[in-house]
Amino acid sequence: MQFTAAQIADLLQGTVEGDPQSTVSRLSKIEEGGAGSLSFLANPAYTQHIYGTTASVVIIGKDFALTAPVKTTLVRVADAQGAFAKVLEMYDQVKRNKKGISPQAVISDGATHGTDCYIGPLAFIGENARIGHNVKIYPQVYVGDNVTIGDNTTIHAGVKIYSDCVIGKDCIIHSGTVIGSDGFRFATGPDGGQKVPQIGNVVLEDNVEIGANCAIDRATLGSTILRKGVKFDNLIHIAHNVEVGENTYYAAGGVVAGSTKIGKNCMFSGQVGIIGHLKIADGTIIAAQSGISKNTVTGESYMGSPAWEAGKYRKNYIHFRNLDKLVERVEKLEKLEKGGK
Repeated sequence: MQFTAAQIADLLQGTVEGDPQSTVSRLSKIEEGGAGSLSFLANPAYTQHIYGTTASVVIIGKDFALTAPVKTTLVRVADAQGAFAKVLEMYDQVKRNKKGISPQAVISDGATHGTDCYIGPLAFIGENARIGHNVKIYPQVYVGDNVTIGDNTTIHAGVKIYSDCVIGKDCIIHSGTVIGSDGFRFATGPDGGQKVPQIGNVVLEDNVEIGANCAIDRATLGSTILRKGVKFDNLIHIAHNVEVGENTYYAAGGVVAGSTKIGKNCMFSGQVGIIGHLKIADGTIIAAQSGISKNTVTGESYMGSPAWEAGKYRKNYIHFRNLDKLVERVEKLEKLEKGGK
């Protein structure tokens, strides 16, 4: 792809300072820019690079004041970071705009797909699967029987979606993720554990993104549900019958045990573990490596394992760090008391 500075300015509703016909064909960081590249400056820590960059075009804020001449052509916009994000999105869409059905894909009887779809080599589509318009299914994806996938969803290479699961519109599922694996449930007895069949499914509502190598277990009965706008990082396990509320974000390495209900607009840092059958309130914030073993309060922050309110944790952690000194003081006092007797 090639664009002129003038075309970029039109796209971003910006203005050009320099050569409006300056052409770019790739994107780069400002400190690594070269001829033919487009970059941006939003973080003040990188300001010095604007004066030495060899990028052909740089997007900057309309109010940014230059203190020396620059060699590059500038496109001034209201929000440099937001504008560059828009360029990245456009670039990504063009890059991923694959269409067509590979002759090496297997599409079972009764399966249907909409227009402008891509189904790559060695992908398998099960019986009676329903695939919407503009869906991208990359090589080696498995889509089980009776699965539904909404419009504009992208399923990256190697994803496995078990039977009867429902994927909404505008979703992204990254490589290695498994949707609809059995929940971990066994009826224990004198003869050992007897597997409890998991006959529910997984439902991903619209605009959900799942990172690489996640596992979302199907429900025993009913559905495991990720509501609209949920965003998962890599390596997250969601157990059977869990529900994750709208616009909740979960960083890498998280685990949620069965039947826990998570509210909307929650923020979980990396390696957070949550036990089963809890209610995580709307707006809960949980610090990294915390272990949640009780219901939470709306809008509260938690940390520690087992976790408690972040403010209390920080205060008590100060005492914990001084625990050895406190023990020494107590031992000295005890010796003095014994000596006095």
